[in-house]
Amino acid sequence: MAEYSRMAKGSFTATGTTQVVPLPFVPDYVELWNYSIIKTAAANKVARAWWDNKLVDGSNNPTMVEIYNNSSAVVFDTIQTNGISTYSAGLSFQFGPQLSIVSITQSATAPLVTTTNVHNLAVGDVVIFMGLYQSATTGMPQMSGIPFAVKTVPSTTTFTIGWNNNGSNYTALTGSPSGAYVKKVLNPFLYEPGVSDIAFITTGTTTTIVTSAPHCLYEGQEVAFRIPSAWGTIELNSLPNFALPGSPVYGYVQSVTDSLTVVVNINSSSYTAFNPNIPFANTGIAPAQMVAVGDLNTGGVAFSGGALYPSPFFPTPSTAAQSKNSINGAAVKGAFVNNTSQGFIIGSGAAAADVSAAVTLIANTNIVYWHAYLHDYAAP
Repeated sequence: MAEYSRMAKGSFTATGTTQVVPLPFVPDYVELWNYSIIKTAAANKVARAWWDNKLVDGSNNPTMVEIYNNSSAVVFDTIQTNGISTYSAGLSFQFGPQLSIVSITQSATAPLVTTTNVHNLAVGDVVIFMGLYQSATTGMPQMSGIPFAVKTVPSTTTFTIGWNNNGSNYTALTGSPSGAYVKKVLNPFLYEPGVSDIAFITTGTTTTIVTSAPHCLYEGQEVAFRIPSAWGTIELNSLPNFALPGSPVYGYVQSVTDSLTVVVNINSSSYTAFNPNIPFANTGIAPAQMVAVGDLNTGGVAFSGGALYPSPFFPTPSTAAQSKNSINGAAVKGAFVNNTSQGFIIGSGAAAADVSAAVTLIANTNIVYWHAYLHDYAAP
């Protein structure tokens, strides 16, 4: 009885120790092969792993692994937690655990965040901060509640984000201030393209927008701006349009530089400069935002000579190889589309009994192949 079974296969080059693989279904069985480790054996590294949703060991749903131990011998073992698991965006928890913050530096481009414990974050993960008070009147709570993409991961307890917190209204965090936390957003792309918070604006004959998290926009997408006066560059705002009252001012994405940067065809040469140095007293003010505009709220990609109206990608990638189709059907370009994303997650790994150290399923630059299945029949 296989007429309703679902099967998928693919491969990727890892950019960290975790990987989210979107699929048009939630699998009940996943297997993967780490070709890099199969080709060149390495101690305490997984060559093959497989997971079944029916396997229960105590309170855990472990991942079975084939691994090289310290003696370069192949052994079989299990990873009880942080192995392979499934997810369904919108139906699962939206945030990872709270991580206490030791410190956040000030920087005009890339503040460094240090956490008390290992954060298990990878480049491109989306995080949100809470608290960020150094004292009752100092700190950087202006950054709280804004989604940020992880920019770099220098160590297991440090990462950077793209933001300018070097202004006089910010105070660096030190000494593990009470109430300062960060948490990972597990399913950040529930809508495409979504509402983007703005990190940087460069004015000129065209306007370059850098967002704090992936914008998921395409070239040709129509956009509007919502910028409170404290942030500057309010001339970009779609309303009010003093030249033509009642008619919003919109721009178009002229080019997509990467997943965080777009160029909009608005001449902003004479506009006020963007100002991220929001006063401490204005904590809680709405962030500067760029939003998509469209007549149809179904998303999608306009016909361009290829497949007719393919389903949208989540998120908009910096390279084509990083893009993933959503499970949505064909649609024409519009403002937003629900991303009912689902699939499986390769976790950061954990200790295994037959090796002397914690192991990871994948590591940066590993070439990984996978198969995923959803069976329509399971024998009792």
